[in-house]
Amino acid sequence: MVLAAGAGTRLRPLTYEIPKPMAPVLNRPVIHYALANLARHGISEVVANLHAHPEKVRRYCGSGDRWGIDLSYSYEPKLMGTAGAVKKAERFLKNGPFFVLSGDGFTDINLDELYAFHRRHGSMATMAVKEVDSRFDYGITLASKSGRIRGFIEKPTWGQVFSNKVNTGIYVFEPEVLRYIPKDVPFDFARELWPTLLKRGKPLYAYEWKGYWCDVGNLGELRRCQMDALGGRVGVDLPGREIKKGVHVEQRARIHPKAKLLPPCLIGQDSRIEAGAKVGPFTVVGHGCSIGAGASVKNSILFDHVVVGRQGYLSDCIVGERSSVHSDIAIYGAAILNVRE
Repeated sequence: MVLAAGAGTRLRPLTYEIPKPMAPVLNRPVIHYALANLARHGISEVVANLHAHPEKVRRYCGSGDRWGIDLSYSYEPKLMGTAGAVKKAERFLKNGPFFVLSGDGFTDINLDELYAFHRRHGSMATMAVKEVDSRFDYGITLASKSGRIRGFIEKPTWGQVFSNKVNTGIYVFEPEVLRYIPKDVPFDFARELWPTLLKRGKPLYAYEWKGYWCDVGNLGELRRCQMDALGGRVGVDLPGREIKKGVHVEQRARIHPKAKLLPPCLIGQDSRIEAGAKVGPFTVVGHGCSIGAGASVKNSILFDHVVVGRQGYLSDCIVGERSSVHSDIAIYGAAILNVRE
């Protein structure tokens, strides 16, 4: 199951127009990578829960054909919480072990290794954890050397910090877990289900992932995962053709011979870069964008169909879909959403 119902309040103003799982990473919605990873590991049946802007997720993901999976949906008029969402989709999940992934998690996690760990330890519920530098934005997980989970602290204070292994929101569950989730009421994994299972002495294990993981939950993390991907620090392929080292250009993009592209950068399909414009480094230009003559865009992310006027200057910005930046204006460190009619 892919959890894709979050409203994305920490990504506002960008998520006024799109749901959080549709936030683009390298010009593909972040949910694309979760579904691609499931397919790569042989998972053929997937259900995703929906709430905010459900039509946009359905329109992009469809029946799952592009990944070779059978994708179903569970719509939530009222948010049911992470565990409550799983209970609502119980009919899809009750016949055997199942994965749960966050639709806004960007990772190259090896699901075969995670499942093998789960089986080897006879676990009822296994959580993928990741060692991170920042210990305060996420709940921490306390485990023995064997990986047996001994406790949790949700978003600890300085005085509580003695672990930096955080819950990634990637799980393997045995179907027995469904019995511990109440029906038709909101219920949360981190605050309710995991502590309940721990209290009952169930075999719970933490699998430490040494590769890449980023929670695309706020503007800073969205920027970080894009920059990491452009810099080759995560195992995903960049779309388009590499016209020179670190510069990727998708199909039908039109780049004036006098424009300058600085690596690493990605130019989306059907985009137009005018004479004298400078794009990069560490910049992603979405599909159908237009960057005017003499404009400069660096360390920035442009969603689809963004227009940057002549001599416009953007640095460390995220610009929402169908937004425009006027000519002869300089903007630093902003998230911009001013949708054109």
